[in-house]
Amino acid sequence: MITYLVRRTALLLASLSLASVVLFLLLRFLPGDPVNALLSVGATDAQIEAARHQLGTNEPVAAQFVSWLGDAVTLDLGRSLISNLEVGPEIAARLPVTVPLTLAGFVLAVLIAVPIGFLAAYRAEKWDGPLLNGVAQLGLAVPAFWLGLLLVTIFALNLRALPAGGFPAGGWSDPAAAMTALVLPVLTIALVMSASLIRYVRAATLDVLGSDFLRTARALGSSLPAAMWRHGLRNAAAPVIAVLAIELATTFLGAVVIESVFALPGLGSMLTRAIAQRDYPVIQGVMLVSTFAVLAVGFLGDVAQRVADPRLLRSRS
Repeated sequence: MITYLVRRTALLLASLSLASVVLFLLLRFLPGDPVNALLSVGATDAQIEAARHQLGTNEPVAAQFVSWLGDAVTLDLGRSLISNLEVGPEIAARLPVTVPLTLAGFVLAVLIAVPIGFLAAYRAEKWDGPLLNGVAQLGLAVPAFWLGLLLVTIFALNLRALPAGGFPAGGWSDPAAAMTALVLPVLTIALVMSASLIRYVRAATLDVLGSDFLRTARALGSSLPAAMWRHGLRNAAAPVIAVLAIELATTFLGAVVIESVFALPGLGSMLTRAIAQRDYPVIQGVMLVSTFAVLAVGFLGDVAQRVADPRLLRSRS
């Protein structure tokens, strides 16, 4: 296990380094000039050159990357071209919205998908099993933003039971108001994600229900719940854990759409505004943090898989 952790950590660092290079170069190859964020229309050539010197964009790309990466390692993500605020603290101030939104939606999706997925597999030969699977398939076709708008129409506009969007100005200093503001966004994420997870849980459960080891355990007198708990859970968990890691990472990135629908002051709204304003330091900072989060989730998912099924440690994957 120690050897695997060392190898996997090295792969994580290599992936993050490669992602940093790709992110930096892609932003440099986009059309437009970041100095436009500092200058007004009609700026002279001397003003443009002075702005490029201020931003460091007049230096070679390699020198710009080394300077940016050196600052990023020390958690200095630069300053916004528009507000002149430090990017790092701005990101940290928005994480208390994005992280709880992502985690709460993920946990609720798991709580919905696991029992329904198991039931869909267990009742596969009955009428309700295919029905549950069909509903999950239908849920895959529902866009997250459309579902969010539908929930706003029902619960905010018609029933007036929940806020349509926004977040308390005091943040989590008023926990009740903050949690109330996240109810509809979390429900949107959970319903969209659970539609996908139900299919994976159903497939993993069907594999276990049709396995020889489960039939042997039942033949030796174990009840189905006992056989599933002792023998089936670990075998079904490994593939589902991999899917959960992917879904969690996807949800973190998909929070951009959900935060836009519900006007939440998280990383998503910060990124979309920075793209519209061509605020390169903010774009780089948010994308770097998001990339690290996705890679870290993948790392933890791989480790959890090996813990759930130690046989995977003998593979070279």
